[in-house]
Amino acid sequence: MYKRILVAVDGSDTSQLALQEAVNLTKESGGQLRIVHVVDEVTFDLYREVVDPGEIQKAITKSGEAILSKAQTAVRAAGVTAETRLLEIQKLGRRVTDMIAQEADAWPADLIVIGTHGRHGFNHLLMGSVAEGVVRIATKPVLLIRGK
Repeated sequence: MYKRILVAVDGSDTSQLALQEAVNLTKESGGQLRIVHVVDEVTFDLYREVVDPGEIQKAITKSGEAILSKAQTAVRAAGVTAETRLLEIQKLGRRVTDMIAQEADAWPADLIVIGTHGRHGFNHLLMGSVAEGVVRIATKPVLLIRGK
């Protein structure tokens, strides 16, 4: 049974489904839940000539905190306690997938739960898949929750 469950959320409907599944697993196991969200400050800093990077950083951090707060509220309503963690990419070359997998190792999680949008073809080529990336590099088991 998984006792330490890490769930990654991005505010999408699909990540809400992953959060619900993580809550159910936490209830069944009597374990611990950690909710993470990753913000990429480096990508937005590349546009410093166009806009104030400090303002962008504040906005994306605030957005990430709001996503975690909403997730925390949903978890509490379901009768589960969880801790949240905002993970920030601050170096060029780091990826969201790296941050999630490294957090799972550092915590240490027994299971990673993440939603997948199930994109195929050209959309998959353009958008990529964080879930797929996590599956490829994680040293922990990963449970993928398919979006509707």
